[in-house]
Amino acid sequence: MNKVLVTGSKGQVGSELNELASLYPYDFFFTDRDSLDITDEQSIRDFIDLHNIDIIINCAAYTAVDKAESQKDMADAINHKAVKSLAQISKEKNIKLIHISTDYVFSGQNYKPYIETDFTAPNSVYGSSKLDAEKALQKINPKNSIIIRTSWVYSSFGANFVKTMLRLGSEKDELGVIFDQVGTPTYARDLAKTILEILPNVQNENVDIYHYSNEGVLSWYDFAKEIMKMAKRDCKINPIETKDYPTPANRPHYSLLNKSKIKQKFNIEIPFWKDSLDACLKVLGERK
Repeated sequence: MNKVLVTGSKGQVGSELNELASLYPYDFFFTDRDSLDITDEQSIRDFIDLHNIDIIINCAAYTAVDKAESQKDMADAINHKAVKSLAQISKEKNIKLIHISTDYVFSGQNYKPYIETDFTAPNSVYGSSKLDAEKALQKINPKNSIIIRTSWVYSSFGANFVKTMLRLGSEKDELGVIFDQVGTPTYARDLAKTILEILPNVQNENVDIYHYSNEGVLSWYDFAKEIMKMAKRDCKINPIETKDYPTPANRPHYSLLNKSKIKQKFNIEIPFWKDSLDACLKVLGERK
């Protein structure tokens, strides 16, 4: 039975992988920063040797996008240098590596959904650290390894936009939510399931990149409206512009990802964003 190391197991995707693990024929080792410091290469090597790891699913990341602007070294250590170490070890030991990246590697100024080969130009420290990881992984080039870029991740686990809206929707009569940033949410459970489904078929000589989010297109404003509607929150959502809600880090205005490649390569279907939101709200006990 293949032995799978999952890093960042208490994050959104890692937690969903943990929920689904019993349905798949793998021996999983779920770690977080308390049980495995991925910024310490020797610690990774010792863990992998001890448990004879065959596959790594790297869900660990520094995701505090705004804090990253002032904590550049920490973001680089977790998002870039740790991935470089994972890639090097994977190459040496012939380990299959699945690494999760982000739409933030793009400038967000496109006019059609981004394909995997589109020009990258991050405009935040977080995005730059994730792109540096992609480049390091591709340069080291461990066999049978892939990068999956995703966007707007939410889950019943952890802190995210959906849970924030549910909380604020109960506390406030109205909210302002940005309408000029467009993309697609990703239910972390859908992404986790896809990773586990495609795992046996990931076989490639060179590191390959795929895009994954749910289907559809919307703004954060549209997303917030639908959350309130499905959860029956009596909270008015007002559209505001990005300039009316300044943040330390720049966000992409356009985050649509073209998923054709992953769908065709692995013959998968991707759920529509409303269906996935409905499923998540049911898990949270919020579907009214």
